[in-house]
Amino acid sequence: MDGGVGAVDLALSGEQEAARRLARDFVAREVAPYAVAWDRAEEVDRAIVGKLGAVGFLGLTLPEEYGGSGGDHLAYCLVTEELGRGDSSVRGIVSVSLGLVAKTVAAWGDEEQKRTWLPRLASGEALGCFGLTEPGTGSDAGNLATRAVRDGDDYVIDGTKMFITNGTWADVVLLFARTGDAPGHRGVSAFLVPTDTPGLTRRPVHGKLGLRGQATAELVLQGVRVPAGALLGPEGKGFTVAMSALAKGRMSVAAGCVGIAQAALDAAVGYAGEREQFGKPIASYQLVQELISDIAVDVDAARLLTWRVADLIDRGQDFATAASTAKLYASEAAVRAANNALQVFGGYGYIDEYPVGKLLRDARVMTLYEGTSQIQKLIIGRALTGVSAF
Repeated sequence: MDGGVGAVDLALSGEQEAARRLARDFVAREVAPYAVAWDRAEEVDRAIVGKLGAVGFLGLTLPEEYGGSGGDHLAYCLVTEELGRGDSSVRGIVSVSLGLVAKTVAAWGDEEQKRTWLPRLASGEALGCFGLTEPGTGSDAGNLATRAVRDGDDYVIDGTKMFITNGTWADVVLLFARTGDAPGHRGVSAFLVPTDTPGLTRRPVHGKLGLRGQATAELVLQGVRVPAGALLGPEGKGFTVAMSALAKGRMSVAAGCVGIAQAALDAAVGYAGEREQFGKPIASYQLVQELISDIAVDVDAARLLTWRVADLIDRGQDFATAASTAKLYASEAAVRAANNALQVFGGYGYIDEYPVGKLLRDARVMTLYEGTSQIQKLIIGRALTGVSAF
């Protein structure tokens, strides 16, 4: 039809299919058998980092000249989905160290910063964490209180960061601090701070509802001195650096949420076919089928929204609003999917020998971090109306 829109090819390439198979096999071998034990112990086996690096997952989309394994952003989403399906605590290792830190160094770093950090981050020799959230600033990140004061050729940093994924394991913090007197986000700068720098201490955060195996920490910085060369991007542009990182990070969270929802669907379908009540499998009852069909629709919709973000990034088009849309829908869908799956399991869903309770606990935080659902709605609304709600 003249003037019409051509067909959209949603088929995966051979390389993308291979990436998904590799991730699926990796999860079956290195993640799924240990997920319950890690959740109970509140600690993932740290050896997983080297294994993630060895198969190239920590270098996806990074240039090969800096030790990356290449690939496009859809392949990255496929791998992230599979990791989320196996254990979202493991998915978070990749999403933060690669998605928030390494990709940001690749985009904003100078040549020395790229040569110093990217090969180590891509191999798993080093791990990164993202130091934005503070005890008093979550959604209002532009008003963070951590300060970096220029002292000759150095900056001296003081402040506290909270809920930092990979925090107790990381070798480098992509840290955001206030460097000037300009109000709000205009006074924020970004730094690459090695975690062995004197004055930086880390305290693990335990007792979390979900993502219990993830290494979450509070970071305290007291007189932490770093050279001016640690500045990532121009001074005063740190908030722009942070928002560019989070826009891509939201795609990663969305992909992980698709994995959680897919795991909920797989578990619900399998259990409904085996569990009998009133003399027949509960899968034969219409209301159980309704629960399962609702999960399936959420999985498909969340996956397609996430794939759209990857496609926009790979084609060099604006993707920020699409990333917020995918993150909003997929995170809320993961909660619905896990909750519906728990309903299918009934009382057994409440016992951690079965997977759906952990899925629900892990899904719940997805609506909070890297921008709450409410913040995503404000971003989407501002993009549609042109009127800022802040």
